[in-house]
Parts: sequence; structure tokens; C-alpha cells
Amino acid sequence: MFSGLGRFVVRRPWWIILAWVVVAGAVISLAPKLTSSSDEASFLPDHYESIRAADVQEKEFPKQQNIGAIIVFERSDGGKLTAADSADVVRVSKELQAKKIEDVQGVVPGEVSPNKLVQTSVVAMPRITDPEDTSQQDAVEQLRKDLGAELKGTDLSAGITGSAAQALDERDASERAGLLVGVGTIAIIIVLLLVIFRSPIIALLPVVLIGLISPMATGLIASANKAFDMKADSSIQELLTVVLFGVGTDYILFLLFRYREALRAGENPKGAMVHAVERVGEAITSAAGAVIVAFAALTLSSLGMLRSMGPALAIAVFVTLLAGLTLVPAVVSLLGTKVFWPSKSWQREPHGSGFARLGTSIARKPAVWAVVSALFMGALTLGALGYKANFDLAGSSLPKDKESMVAMRDLEKGFPAGATDPTSVYLSSTDGEPLARAEAAAFRERLGDVRGVGEVAAPRLNPGRTTASYSVVLSDPPASDKALSTLKDRLRPAAHDEAPDGSEALVGGTTAVYVDINKAVDRDYSVVFPVAALAIMVILGLLLRSLVAPWYLMLSVALGFGATLGATSLLFQQLGDQPGLMFMLPVIMYLFVVALGTDYNILMVSRLREEAREGRGPHDAAGTAVRHSGPTIGSAGVILAGTFATLMLAGNSTLSQMGFSLSFGILIAAFVMAAVFTPALTALIGHAAWWPGHGDQKRKGSGGAAPPGPEEERVGGASRTG
Repeated sequence: MFSGLGRFVVRRPWWIILAWVVVAGAVISLAPKLTSSSDEASFLPDHYESIRAADVQEKEFPKQQNIGAIIVFERSDGGKLTAADSADVVRVSKELQAKKIEDVQGVVPGEVSPNKLVQTSVVAMPRITDPEDTSQQDAVEQLRKDLGAELKGTDLSAGITGSAAQALDERDASERAGLLVGVGTIAIIIVLLLVIFRSPIIALLPVVLIGLISPMATGLIASANKAFDMKADSSIQELLTVVLFGVGTDYILFLLFRYREALRAGENPKGAMVHAVERVGEAITSAAGAVIVAFAALTLSSLGMLRSMGPALAIAVFVTLLAGLTLVPAVVSLLGTKVFWPSKSWQREPHGSGFARLGTSIARKPAVWAVVSALFMGALTLGALGYKANFDLAGSSLPKDKESMVAMRDLEKGFPAGATDPTSVYLSSTDGEPLARAEAAAFRERLGDVRGVGEVAAPRLNPGRTTASYSVVLSDPPASDKALSTLKDRLRPAAHDEAPDGSEALVGGTTAVYVDINKAVDRDYSVVFPVAALAIMVILGLLLRSLVAPWYLMLSVALGFGATLGATSLLFQQLGDQPGLMFMLPVIMYLFVVALGTDYNILMVSRLREEAREGRGPHDAAGTAVRHSGPTIGSAGVILAGTFATLMLAGNSTLSQMGFSLSFGILIAAFVMAAVFTPALTALIGHAAWWPGHGDQKRKGSGGAAPPGPEEERVGGASRTG
């Protein structure tokens, strides 16, 4: 199959290139814009309590003002506020409201804090229903400009925080992050390919080719989002850039290594490319299949952000695979050996390398290398015991010097930390009868008695008096572990238990959303992880015709995952100052490390199988596979890790955690798991690794037991190059 595909592409390269250009142009011109949302509530299913509570607000209190932002005032000298200062706060608030900024329903001055250090004004805004709507962020931007002018001549300083202000700061940070990630990814790919091949043509090849398919993949994803009503997470654009360039460069690298190997064996450029597609095709298709299946498993998630992320990344990988099997061979077949210009190293086989020495050592002492690599990954895995989930994606990811973050810290000087985002409790009659005033007041008192609750405002009743709304300020920041614990373990149970007969209580708001997301993520861990692992094992079993190898290959990937989570927890939580890791990081990390780590395992085991078919024993086959496949896997791992590491340039702790964990996980997968643990363990297991098939048996017509010569070995043996 792949031999026929290679011949077709090499004979008609211009037709292949033209087809890609035409299809890409059509997709890009017809596809809708890829939009994103950072509103966590919009990703939860309707049956969660926080979403049901939001529906009650929408139905019973449609005109209830939503706290979109909070203006925090304090004296410029840090002293206590005076009566004159409070008068200035009232005046400034009225002036801002009088400007009638779009989406600003009111600017209402609040009380001075008990310690006289802070006073606030609440900026009322409508509830956002469209994730594409940035009008509230624009309103905050205008408020900040007008606020500075209104404060002139006073002794006050002020800043704006709250959800809309954080969204504005996050948007500005994301734009910078996208630019840095894009530029950093391309720069790293160019530099590393120059070092590996010493050819500017090869260094620019991925940038040009993937630059063509990137907007095409984005267009396909946007079309799928629109067709299936999916929402894209706010970080998907950065991830798409990294996946397309990282995985795409890997596939290009795999093809070029095999192409160069065939040229060194004496084949002409056209024949060498056909040979490369034939040998690499099965391996990268299986590897891409593992990645696609792993990403597709995210559709089983109960969180909309993960359900949309999975198909989006799967589409990106599929497009990249098609390009790797058709567009890249077509372009390289036109260039021929000029693709390596000005380097001449493609003409000769290098003598001796670190991987050659490593392969020799593994062949001699596979048990030692298997134990050492397992202990190394196991020791790092212990760090995962300290893992904590963090749900404050906006607050934790923003730089500390952003205005919304500074104003939030100022607010906490005088008010409970939860004042920026109160929790909403709704008490609704279930029998249609109006709520009694005494019962509504008593319910408020019981809520106020809950440990961790700072204050409870007087209830607001809907026109029919069948639903009461309570604004509850928690004592801790809305996204903190303490606030989540208060709501989950005490406030919600108390609200449910204390609801009068004939009524039902629902607890909503941002903290409630985080609690529900935590519950949804726990459910996803128990569903997505096993399904993805099982699907990948099926792919491995079909590729290797073995029931044994998939088990220990997945064991190696599990160790790599544990080591990655442990190292990330140690760096950001124990050594750093982060309260926890992004709540969905383990899911993303699991899928990337498992899927892409399986890529490298597939490449190594495929080569090992080919060496065994040439008549080598288990130990010798493992050593030879490491010698030849190690450089390819190592180079691919460094490039892919480098592209993921560019996420750390964003100045955003969420993307920094993602960038470090994925780059570290890829390095572990390439240099520890695939290059050491897998071949060493395969050597120890021996022929039983291929049971019940006979994948390691010599093929008919391969000759005697003597190993082939260097050229024959590298041309006839591997389905994966080294």
C-alpha cells in the first residue's frame, strides 16, 4: 500500500502540490472564524447544579445586575480613607456612569471597608451568553481610561478587577502569548534542524509546508466546531500551533532520515523517496493513529472544553499525517539531493555515536538498563503525590503586575477575599406557593452560620415571590481550595438540608462552577484514561501482532506519565509558588505523553522487530535498534520538546505549566522510555514479546542467520529509520 502511494506521489509531484494548494485555499476561504471561550461555566453539562442555578437566575431574575467589574479605591499614601475621600468615590462613580459606556448598566459606590483602607464601586454588566462577545472587556478598557482622568486632583488611586477586567487582561496576555509561541516555535525548529542536517532548505521546509497546512487545519476545526456546536478552549490556538509544527516536523524528520539512509545505500533520489514512504508509512500512520485515537477519546469527557479540544487536535494530526505521506514526499522528490545542500554528510554513514555505545551497553546488560530507567521514572513519579488541582485559570495564569491582579490584592486589604465574586444561592418554591418572609429570613441566618461564609445579603424575591436570591460572600478567594471546600462540604449541604418544606435550594456562582468542574474532571479521569489506553493498546496489538508487547509498552508510557506529573508538581508547587496545577493538565499531559510517547515506542519496536527478522537474537536486535533508531527518536524528541517549551515564553503560568510538562514528558518518552526502557525490557522478554504472533521470525528468503551488511541492513530492515 505505502509502496504504491510512494510511487504515485513521486511520479506526479506537481499534481500533489497543486491539489494541496487548491484544497487549502478552498477550506481557508469557506471556513468560519475559529472562536474561543474562557468561560468555564459554558463547558459544563446542564445537569450540574451550578448550571441549573444559572438557569434560575436567567428565568426568575432576568434584570438582576451581574457584577462584571469592581473598582477598588484607596488613598495614594496608603492611609485611611476620609469623608472627603468617600465623597470623591461617589462623585467619580457618578461621573463614570454618566458617560453611558456600552454594557455598563451602573457604577454603584459601596461602603468603606471596616478598617477604612478600601472602598469599592460595583460595575454592573449584563450576563454574557455569547463567548465571542468582548464588549464587556472593551467597556473595562474604556473605564480604565476614564477612571484615570476622573482621579486627577484627588488623593485617591484606583484599579479595576473582577471577571470582565480579568478577561481583558487575559486577552491582552493571550495575544502576546500567541505571538511568542508562534515565533519561538518556528525559531526552535529552524535552529535544531540546521544543527541536525546543516541544510537551510531542510530547516525551512517544515516552516513553509506546515505554514500552508496550518490555516487549512484551523479552518477544518472551525468548520467542525460550527457543525457540531462545539466550543474551543481559549488556549487551543497556541496548542494548535505547537501540535502542527511539532508533530509535523517529527513526521518530516522521520521521512528525511529514511530518505537519507536509502540514498547512502546507493538508491537514486526517486527510488529512495519511494523506499522512504514504503518503510516510514506504516510506522507514522500507526503512530499518528495512536495520537488521533487518544485525542478522540476526549469526546467522552463531560467538559465541553476537552470535548472540543480532542477532535480539534485529532483533525490537526490527521492533516499533518496526510501532508507527511503526500505533500512532503512530493516536494522532496522534486528537490532530490539538493534538499541537503550545502552539506555533503548525506553521502556517508557517520562512524560511532552516543546511541551506538548505548545500544551496545543495552545489548550486554539489558536488566541493568531496564531497572535503572524504571527506578528513575518511578522516583520522579513520587512527586505526583503532592499534586493539587487549581481552578482559577484566569487569576493564576495572569502576570501579577496586571491591573486586575493588583486591584484584587488591594481589595483584600479591607474586604473578604470572596467579595470579588459572590456565590449565589437560590431558594425556589416547588409547589408554586409564595415563600414566607419568615422562612426566607431564617434560611439566610442558617447560611450565615456556615463556617467559611463571610456574609449573606438580604434575599431578593422575584415578582411572584416563589424564588429568593441570596448573595453569599465567602471568607476565602473564590477559586481557592478553602473556598471550594467550604462550598462543597458545608455551604451546599447546609443549603439543601435547611431548605424549608416545599422548596429547593441551588448553589451557583463561580466557586460552584469550579466545584462542579472538579467533579466532572474526576469522572473524566475514570473514563477517558482507560478508553484511550485501551484504544492505543489495540493499535499496538494490530501493528505488532502481539498480545504481550502492548502491555509492557503501555507500562512504560504510564511510568513516563507519572514521572512527568511528578516533576511538574515538584517544580511549580514545591519549588515554585503556584497553589496547584491547572486542573485539566493531567488529562492533556496523559494524552500527549501517552500518545506521542507511544509514537516513539512504535518506532523503536518496529525497528527492533525488523532487526530480529534479519536473524539477530533479542539482545543483539535491541542494541542494533537503539543504534539506528536512537538518533531519529532523539532528534524528533528534542524538536517536539522544544516546540512545546515555547509555551513557557508566554508569561502565563497556565501555559508555562503546560509547556514544561509536555516538553519534559516528550524528553522522558524519547530518551528514557523509548531509547532505554522499551528495548531493554524487550531484550529481557525475548521471543515471548511477540506472542502469539511470530513478528521476530526471519522472513522467507532472508538468507542465513548471519546478520546483513550495513547497507543491506539499513535498506531492507527497518520500518523505522534511526
